[in-house]
Amino acid sequence: MTQTSTISLERPTPGICKITFSNPPFNLIVPETVSRLHEVVKELSEDAKVQVVIFTSSVSEYFFNHFNLAEASKFPVLPGADSMPVWVDLVLRLSKAPFISIASIRGRTRGGGSELALACDLRYASREHALFGQPEVGAGILPGGGASERLPRLIGRDRALEAILSSDDYDADLAERYGWVTRAIADAELDAFVEGMASRLASFDRAALAAAKVQVNRATLPPDADLRAAYAEYVNSLTWPGFQARRPRFGKIVAEKGGEEVERRLGYYIGIVNQQP
Repeated sequence: MTQTSTISLERPTPGICKITFSNPPFNLIVPETVSRLHEVVKELSEDAKVQVVIFTSSVSEYFFNHFNLAEASKFPVLPGADSMPVWVDLVLRLSKAPFISIASIRGRTRGGGSELALACDLRYASREHALFGQPEVGAGILPGGGASERLPRLIGRDRALEAILSSDDYDADLAERYGWVTRAIADAELDAFVEGMASRLASFDRAALAAAKVQVNRATLPPDADLRAAYAEYVNSLTWPGFQARRPRFGKIVAEKGGEEVERRLGYYIGIVNQQP
């Protein structure tokens, strides 16, 4: 790993790894993030000692945030005739990995960040500081990283439609009630809870954990082809006139309000942008 990577990896115990994301100020997901996460997930999947992997962030107020659309054309693709997007391969591998993945969510978790969390096996959210959203439709594009495939299976068709179509922000309490996250936990207790769960799972038999995950996956995971189709539809939506028309409106709002304010209240400002002529 280079010093400039947005991803760092530590191993507090032989069976537990922690992946920390840091891309201040807003933790936008960039091409390097995707490439490095893909490498790490592959490496850890091949390590027979790894039983639990925790995903977290070192940037205050942000977990994994949405894709940086300014770099959308640079997001990596695997070599080969089928040109599988690395993001799709990443989230597919993560859901099927022999280890148990835990998202420890503190801060804003939107778009691709929400989709990464949805690919994890367990999602624990800070009750006071976690926020969730799929802002794509409000921006004039489509979700492409798994939200349209995973959310309906977790929260039901109508609630998934509400979340995706409204492009609004959801706090941790509502996300827990809907089933978007496994559990919302008081912020002061989140780290200890996640570490305790990771330690508990890491003490179990690795083969039993992995086999139980395979059983549940059979009943719950969307078809791989659906995630590939969704990513292709997302890429195509970047060319739509509606998205192109909204980009300067977002630029104007950012210039007026500042990037920090807009990112903090993105769900609100998406509504404002779409009310403009």
